[in-house]
Amino acid sequence: MTFDLEKVPFSFAGSYLSFNRLTSRRAKELGKVPALYLRTVHGGVDMRDREIFRVELVRNGKVIPAREIASPEKLRLEGGGGVAEICFQDAKTVRLRGQGVGLRLSAKTSSYDYAMPAAERWMINHFTARIQLMISALQGGVKVDAPWHAEKAESITVETCGDAWEVAIEEFRATWKPQTYARNFDDCALAVQTEFARWRGNAPELASYVLWTSIVAAEGHYRRPAMLMSKNWMVNVWSWDHCFNAMALARRQPDLAWDQLMVIFDHQHPSGMLPDVVNDSALVWNFTKPPIHGWALRWMMNHSQAVTPARLKEIYPRLARWTDWWLKYRDDDGDGLPQYNHGNDSGWDNATAFAQGMPVEGPDLAAFLIVQMDTLAEVAQKLGKRADAPKWSRRADELLEKLLAHSWTGETFVAKRSGSHEVYSTAQCLLTFLPLVLGKRLPAEIRKKLVAGVKRHLTTHGLATEHPQSPHYVPDGYWRGPIWSPPTMLLVDGLRSAGETKLADTIARRFCRMCERSGFAENFNALTGEGLRDRAYTWTASVYLLLSETSFRFRTIHSPR
Repeated sequence: MTFDLEKVPFSFAGSYLSFNRLTSRRAKELGKVPALYLRTVHGGVDMRDREIFRVELVRNGKVIPAREIASPEKLRLEGGGGVAEICFQDAKTVRLRGQGVGLRLSAKTSSYDYAMPAAERWMINHFTARIQLMISALQGGVKVDAPWHAEKAESITVETCGDAWEVAIEEFRATWKPQTYARNFDDCALAVQTEFARWRGNAPELASYVLWTSIVAAEGHYRRPAMLMSKNWMVNVWSWDHCFNAMALARRQPDLAWDQLMVIFDHQHPSGMLPDVVNDSALVWNFTKPPIHGWALRWMMNHSQAVTPARLKEIYPRLARWTDWWLKYRDDDGDGLPQYNHGNDSGWDNATAFAQGMPVEGPDLAAFLIVQMDTLAEVAQKLGKRADAPKWSRRADELLEKLLAHSWTGETFVAKRSGSHEVYSTAQCLLTFLPLVLGKRLPAEIRKKLVAGVKRHLTTHGLATEHPQSPHYVPDGYWRGPIWSPPTMLLVDGLRSAGETKLADTIARRFCRMCERSGFAENFNALTGEGLRDRAYTWTASVYLLLSETSFRFRTIHSPR
């Protein structure tokens, strides 16, 4: 398998380093040149200076155009009759070698960036990207140009010397420790190939690679291995994205799957709230994300062996606090229906359901909490908490009754503004059909009308988040039109549980075909299927794997209610 570096980064499971080719659009946004870069994924999504080195082939001081061939084990650059190759020795160490052509690594600098000789090596302190690197010549040599100006180097350029050369680049946090580089380059590449093949099993290769390389090691705020949403631009864990990744890993990697489900709960606030975002350097509390965690846990319980009694005991009190938080702290008008204070809280940031102002009582939010309460009732029963189980069931029944009385018009669910209960009448948003996650818990007549509405949103490629005939539809409008994997998975699962397996299969097939043509983008043009925004997004790869597995095609098992 080979892949396009403009879409999929070249990296290694556990590493915070990656090689990406910046597209013209992305380079313009960042004020950089479109090129191949060595980057860091430390820090948050808003960090603009994660490009450490521009990577180029050179001969006699002149840049040579390169052909890039990226595979899981090796990145090969060919040009001018020579070749340079790159592989990962481990999560902290990159090995580079070449023959007949040199390699140049060039960095633009800001305050406090510098390079200095360290015995026979060079140490790079790239303060701008908050990273330190040690560069060692294993064959041939390197020359470094880092002219000093005031408190920084004016620029940093590293260039290999000799017709044949080999270099190691190591990331270190505080103190660098020497190593022997006992394994040669080919053995390192073979080890990567073997490790990825073992991890992948028989799953589709590119989807597996996107997931595998998006893992970073426990560090900083990550108390366990974490799967980022991408090693392109969305280099965080958001507190609903991680649920889909946990589900996709549950059968093959149960321990890693549990880590993905719990990585957000590691930072649960005493009030019960979950942070919006976690990365190695920061937590974001300005928003949160929808409570689909009970739905994800139920799926994992019913479709894998990942959820052991000990793990149920671990998550039960946290899931209970998360559920109570919504009803205690997010119901300003006291009508019993919880609210989103912003579109970001729903995960549907700019959807038309939020165009009339905030806060909004999304019908999906109540539905997710009903599922979560049902799951808590089931878990309480399994844990022998016999008094808790009927309480959760009763609360779920009461919230369902309120949802139907408050948000069902007789024809559809609506998203009402909290307090005034006004509705943005021209919105045609798929979000209002998400109560289908309740399956047969909904009355048959309501299910029938919701199914008809879902069909109206179905294009050749999948479910448009805003109906294509809506006056608010935008082809690349984020949640105002494009196809996304989360509502696809939620609705496919809900349709299956409601007995609508034919429609569920149709949606799943169209989504999977689109991914096979366009890759695992953050979202897709609903009418053309073109991949949009970040082009290597883990929840998209995860949903693809979930929907494409034949083992998923048996009907979803739900607790009897």
